[in-house]
Amino acid sequence: MRLLLRGTVVLAILAACTLVGLAGSVIPSQEADVEIQIAAKLFAQGNYPGALAVYTQARSHAPEPDQQHRALAGIVRSALRVAQFEQASRAAIDLVAMQPQNPDDAALYGDALWSSGLFPEAQQQYERALTLNPRTADALNGLAMLLAARGHLQDAYNDAEAALGLAPKNEEVNHTVGMIYERMHRFGDAADAYEHYVDLLPNKDKSLKAAWSRAEIKFLRSFQDREPFAIDPADADTLHTIPFRLINNKVVVRARLNGGDERDLVLDTGAEQTTISEKTGRDVGLKPVTYTLSAGIGDAGLRGLQLARLDELQIGTLTVRNVACVIKSPSLKDMPTRESDTFSPLALGLSTRVDYARREITMGRHLPEEPVDVELPMYVNRLATVRGTVDGRHPASFVVDTGGEVISISSDMAGLLDRPQPEHRISLKVYGTSGWDRDAFLLPGVNLKFAGIAFTNFPVVVLNLRAPSVLLGYQLGGIVGQKFLGGYRVTFDLEHSVLGLKKF
Repeated sequence: MRLLLRGTVVLAILAACTLVGLAGSVIPSQEADVEIQIAAKLFAQGNYPGALAVYTQARSHAPEPDQQHRALAGIVRSALRVAQFEQASRAAIDLVAMQPQNPDDAALYGDALWSSGLFPEAQQQYERALTLNPRTADALNGLAMLLAARGHLQDAYNDAEAALGLAPKNEEVNHTVGMIYERMHRFGDAADAYEHYVDLLPNKDKSLKAAWSRAEIKFLRSFQDREPFAIDPADADTLHTIPFRLINNKVVVRARLNGGDERDLVLDTGAEQTTISEKTGRDVGLKPVTYTLSAGIGDAGLRGLQLARLDELQIGTLTVRNVACVIKSPSLKDMPTRESDTFSPLALGLSTRVDYARREITMGRHLPEEPVDVELPMYVNRLATVRGTVDGRHPASFVVDTGGEVISISSDMAGLLDRPQPEHRISLKVYGTSGWDRDAFLLPGVNLKFAGIAFTNFPVVVLNLRAPSVLLGYQLGGIVGQKFLGGYRVTFDLEHSVLGLKKF
C-alpha cells in the first residue's frame, strides 16, 4: 500500500510540474484545456487523487463555462473515487446549476447524493436523468443499486443489465451486476461479473482494489455447485422463534456451528456476515478460503480478515447450510474482552423480529404483518440503515445495529453541527471491531429524530466512522444500538424494506 500511495503522489507532482511549466506560455483557455486533459489522463490511469488535484486547479481559473463544467464533472467523479463525499456533493450542486437539463449531470449528482447516504434524493436525480434521456447508463446503474438496497433484486437486475447494454465497459456497472448476482445468491454469475469488473480496472495487475476483488471471486467460486445459504424446503417458509438472553445489552442465542457443541452467538445486524473468532474457527474445523478487507470502529480502521464457508449453522429450529463466514484472524491485541461470535439473520436473507420484552427473536422469509407505532424505510446496502435527522438540519443514514449499545453520530457529522465545540471533551473508551477508537467522546445536547421518534437534548457518542464509510461507499451519519431499539418490538422486514417499531 505504501508503494501505491507513493506512486500516486509522484504522478500528481509530475502533473503539477507540467502545469507550472505551462504557466505564462499559453493563454488561460488553452492552459485550462491542457489541465483538463492531464486530469482526464490521470483519472484513466487510476490516479484519482492526482486527477482531483488537477481538476480542482483547472476549475479555479478556467475562463470558459464549458471548461468549468468539464472540470466540475471531473471533480465529482474523482472525489467519489477517493471517498471525499462532501467535496463531491458540493461540486455536484454547482455542476447541475450550470446545466440543469443535462442528464449525465443529474446522474452524477445522484451518485454524489448516494455517497452522502441520502438515498431518496439520489433516486429523484436518477429518475430525473432518465426523464431527460432514458438511455443514461449511469442513472440506470444508480437506480439498480437503490432497488437492490430496497430488496427489489429482479428489478435491480433488469436496470443493471440495461445499463450494461449501454455501457459494457463501464467498470461500475459491471460491479453493480456482480453485487446483484451475489445478493441473489448466484455466486458463479457474480464471480463472472466481478472478473469483467477487474479487467476494466486501471492498473489491474497492481491495483489494491483489483486484489480485493480477486479474493472475492476466489471465495465465490469456492461454493462451486453448493447452494449458498440453503434452507431445507420444509423450513423455508416456517417461522423460527428462539429465546435469547440479554447480556451486556447484547442479544445472545445458543447455536451450533458445523454440528459442534452449542455456543453463544450475538445477534448483530451491524455485521455483514456471520463472524467468528480465530479460536472458534479452529474449534469447528473451519478452513479459510481467502482474505477480505473489513472496516469498523477503532484505530485499526481497515482490517484484514479471513473468508470461509460454514457447512452448517443451526440456531434453534433453523438450519442454514453453506453460509458465508468471516474469521477474525488475525485477532486484535489488547482488547478488553474476547471478540464475540456473531450472526446477522439479514445476511442469511431472513426477516427478523426482536422482542426485547419477551426475550425472543423470530426469523423467517415472510413475517406476519402486525401493527407498529413507527415504520421507517430501510435500505440494505451491505448493512441495514434508516434515515435520521440531526439537530433538525442534517439528514443522514444510521446503521441499525443490534450488536451495538448506544446511539452515536460520526465525527464528520459532529463537525457539521452549528454549535461551539466544548473546551474539554468528555473522552470515552470505546472498543469496536477494529480496536480502540481513541478519539471517541460524549457530545451532550444533540437533537435526533427518526420519523415519529425524537431524542431531544440527548447525549450521543461521537465515533470515527470514516473507515466503514469508505468501505461501504457512502457516508454513515451514525449508529443506533440497543439504547434506541431496546424499548421496542423491532421488526426488520426485508420483504417490504421497512423497520417496524412497536412500543411495549
